[in-house]
Amino acid sequence: MSITETINEAKKELSNDEQMLASAFKVEKFYKKHKLKLFAVLGAAVLYFGGTAIMNSIAEQKLIAGNEALAVLQKDAKNTEALEKLKSNSPELFELYSYQTAIKNSDKETLKTLSTSKNNIIADMSSYHLAVLEGKPTKSELNSDVAHVNNAYLLIKDGKVSEAKEELDSIPEESPVYNISKMIKHYTIKGK
Repeated sequence: MSITETINEAKKELSNDEQMLASAFKVEKFYKKHKLKLFAVLGAAVLYFGGTAIMNSIAEQKLIAGNEALAVLQKDAKNTEALEKLKSNSPELFELYSYQTAIKNSDKETLKTLSTSKNNIIADMSSYHLAVLEGKPTKSELNSDVAHVNNAYLLIKDGKVSEAKEELDSIPEESPVYNISKMIKHYTIKGK
């Protein structure tokens, strides 16, 4: 290796060292200038992720407590402590349990209360079953075809055969209750 090549290589190394030193000074200058902002961002990130972890842990504990309360209620439906625990830890599960119990016991008052629920499924099903229990015509998004059959039954009972036929005709052929509606039309409406 010649002297010029050695000198050029030494210059390159010095130049690289100089650039690293300059970069270190820039980083140090940036750090000193923005030290508070960096700590604030770091602190905010720690608080956010720590808070999220704590909130998730609390939600999971409530879910576990609600499930345990439901398990107790399934064994002993009269356990008021478990019922209150379910209501406070898992309101949605409490509404579902209340709905199930109200259907089993034909409890119109509970169904009336649940029909105003924020949960659209519980509200729709409760309204539907309340109307069936009271013997009134009903509408339901989830049980629309069954509601048509129920409404037709009530119309037939009142002697309004043509209106009952219209109600049954609104059930599409793809519906699981279509054959039931055909049988009702055949045996009830055709005979009159």
